Amino acid sequence: MMRLATILSVLATQALGETPMSGAEFDAYSTGRTLTFGTIGNPDYGVEQYLPDRKVIWSPGPGRCVEGSWFDRGDNICFVYETDPEPKCWQVYRTETGIRAVFTNQPGTTVLFESKDNTKPLVCPGPDLLG
Repeated sequence: MMRLATILSVLATQALGETPMSGAEFDAYSTGRTLTFGTIGNPDYGVEQYLPDRKVIWSPGPGRCVEGSWFDRGDNICFVYETDPEPKCWQVYRTETGIRAVFTNQPGTTVLFESKDNTKPLVCPGPDLLG
């Protein structure tokens, strides 16, 4: 049922002709937050902590973290990371439950939904301390 509600929400907001968030809007929304993102069928796709000066820490899984930064380019919010300097660009939209991000490097491949707003910073002990 949750999956159907999410799909219907996406279709409804797309039908309304919503506009992507600007860089300033995204900055105001995200800075100081740690957000969990999910996809349809995978509510824990990854977690990203948004720091001042458009810096980020992305974690695709427990204890694994990658530092990066973001910038706005037209209607896109683009991310670059220390392990991959190729920009990953998204159109980001406000929804009733948070934000929705549509990957624009390869349209139709990934849509992320904010599934949790965490108040705690990421814990990144480093790969040598995990096992």
